[in-house]
Amino acid sequence: MLAFIVRRILATIPVMAFVALFVFSLLYIAPGDPAAIIAGDQASPADVVRIRESLGLDRPYLIRFGEWSWRIVQGDLGTSIFTNLPVTQLIAQRIEPTVSLMVLTLIFAVVIAVPMGVIAAWKAGSWVDKAAMGFAVFGFSVPVFVVGYLLAWIFALKLDWLPVQGYTPLSEGLWPWLRNLILPTVTLGLVYVALIARITRATMLEVLQQDYVRTANAKGVAQKDVLFLHSLKNAAVPIVTIIGIGIALLIGGAAVTESVFAIPGLGRLTVDAILRRDYPVIQGVVLMFSLVYVLVNLLIDLTYTLVDPRIRY
Repeated sequence: MLAFIVRRILATIPVMAFVALFVFSLLYIAPGDPAAIIAGDQASPADVVRIRESLGLDRPYLIRFGEWSWRIVQGDLGTSIFTNLPVTQLIAQRIEPTVSLMVLTLIFAVVIAVPMGVIAAWKAGSWVDKAAMGFAVFGFSVPVFVVGYLLAWIFALKLDWLPVQGYTPLSEGLWPWLRNLILPTVTLGLVYVALIARITRATMLEVLQQDYVRTANAKGVAQKDVLFLHSLKNAAVPIVTIIGIGIALLIGGAAVTESVFAIPGLGRLTVDAILRRDYPVIQGVVLMFSLVYVLVNLLIDLTYTLVDPRIRY
């Protein structure tokens, strides 16, 4: 197991190197002159030259990439062009709302989607199955921002049950923190619920046809034990896989959800940085999200050994 972990960590090095190369190249592959775009229409030629020098665009590409990579290895993600604050500091200020939203969304999606998929497979062809899969199609089809605005209009503006926007830190209390995240969690979680529920149903349909399931039913084992103890455990590997893959949906959806509900998280930071062409911030956030996704994939691979003892590394 330890050897496998070491191999996987070593395998992430070329992946992160490629990501770093792509992220660094954003300055060069973006249309137009980045310095002129950042400076704006009213900037003088001297301002453009100053910004170009601050970005290092007046030096050779490979030399700049080497210097930038060395700073990254040391934990220096650069300095924001507009705030003059270290990118690491900006990320640290915004990371709590995003982590809170993603963790709550993950819990919400798994708790709702897995039982939904199991029951839909058990009642295959019935109205329960059709209703569950209809909900899944709805979750896939409706854009995240539409769901967000609809939920905010109903539960915040019309019913006045929940706040329409903003974020309350966990340090100020559990309920104020949770109350601000209910609508964003449901908004971001719908597509994730749809994805997990469909995969769970498809996998369970196959497992429920196995001989050991028919044997358990013939011996009079309780239906809930047959479904959630025997069948679900043997269907867990594809479900765990899709949960891990879905982290990418959370990362991408967080930017939209945080913008809709004015949550000061990393997604909102990324959108603002893109609009202002704040390249150091964009590079830092993309690198961090890429590293998180690589580590999540490693964690999913290790989880396989827990849900299926036949898998050994």
